[in-house]
Amino acid sequence: MKRKIALVCMAALTGTMLITACGSNETGKNVTASDGKAKVRFATWDVADDLDAQQKLVDKFNEEHDDIEVTLEAYGSDYDTKISAGMGSGDTPDVMYMWNYPAYADGLEPLDEYIESEGNDFKENIYSTLWNYNSLDGTTYGMPVGFTTHALYFNKDLFEEAGVEEPTDDWTWEDLKSAAKKIEEKTGQKGFAFQMKPDPYDFEMYLWSNGTSYCDTEGMMAGNIDSDNSQEVFQMFQDMEKDGYAIATEKNGTDEFRAGTVAMYVYGSWAINTLDNDGMNYGIVKIPTFDGQTSVSILSSSGLSISKDSKNKDAAWEFVKYWTGEECNKARIGMELPVLNSVVESEGIMNEDKFAPFYKMLEQSDGHTPASFIIEDWSEISENLSLSFEQLFNPSAYMDVKEVLKEAAEAQ
Repeated sequence: MKRKIALVCMAALTGTMLITACGSNETGKNVTASDGKAKVRFATWDVADDLDAQQKLVDKFNEEHDDIEVTLEAYGSDYDTKISAGMGSGDTPDVMYMWNYPAYADGLEPLDEYIESEGNDFKENIYSTLWNYNSLDGTTYGMPVGFTTHALYFNKDLFEEAGVEEPTDDWTWEDLKSAAKKIEEKTGQKGFAFQMKPDPYDFEMYLWSNGTSYCDTEGMMAGNIDSDNSQEVFQMFQDMEKDGYAIATEKNGTDEFRAGTVAMYVYGSWAINTLDNDGMNYGIVKIPTFDGQTSVSILSSSGLSISKDSKNKDAAWEFVKYWTGEECNKARIGMELPVLNSVVESEGIMNEDKFAPFYKMLEQSDGHTPASFIIEDWSEISENLSLSFEQLFNPSAYMDVKEVLKEAAEAQ
């Protein structure tokens, strides 16, 4: 799974698989075409090699079902545009990748009854945190397919050169700051990198980790984004940069990390394949905590949804079950992190040092709802917050944290 989805959106993924549909009658039964098969359109956002792998899985499903035919087409970077256009014209794919439920929920089929019909074990095999990111207002609109949390990447060579002990899962931000300072002093390289203009969706996890958030359950930002705990988070990042041992990057930090000019940064699992291909000597641990509190991560989660207008909802659900089942979950390892407990166990995922931290962060990040799922005009709020972050972290600005956050709250 890729992002920016994102959410998400996770970078969101782009691409689309479409499949031609036929219809369902008033009782919800599949309507078949002249060849006796229920036609299902499937939209994906993946491209290139990932798309080739998906086509093979679609072909396998078609070979095993003489009553359903799934057609796969790709839309690339036009994914969101074409899904929106399809919903507007009544030509939505039957099944589609999804992450932005606040934007698309009105055009999606609620899945709770389908899920309940499969029994408790079916739902309980999926990591519970993921349901929160595939639901809206208590209704489930997507079956979890893939995800990533965030974790702390570190350059082992720079830590060795500086004579600093490597990070561990029980690190605090004070530990990170101390190590980052020593690395900058000993090697001349920056100890830590973060985004100058971070995606507000991502950055909320730091507030959660310090006992606050962008808004309350009613979507009100005042008293939350400008709270003392929130100010503490933003001040810490600004001070690290001001003190010279951290850098606010134009992108996400991966480029600087790959170049060896930064010792640590926080990011999703998307960087693993790139760093492995580079032959980098790196490690990954959980995000540091604030004064021993539990660190929390945002999720970039993708789901599989069914169109509310689908004429073949029963057939679509059969495909959704296949695509989110064990066989496909295993087949897509490397493209995305498995969402099924049974696959994580059978494939020994938790024994993989580069994967385990993301699952540890997943397990301790339950119970948090992103502001993007709560605030109705999130797109506008998100743009304003990005500008606020730039005011705080751009070296030419370094505006007062308390004042900037107060203005952000009042601008709602």
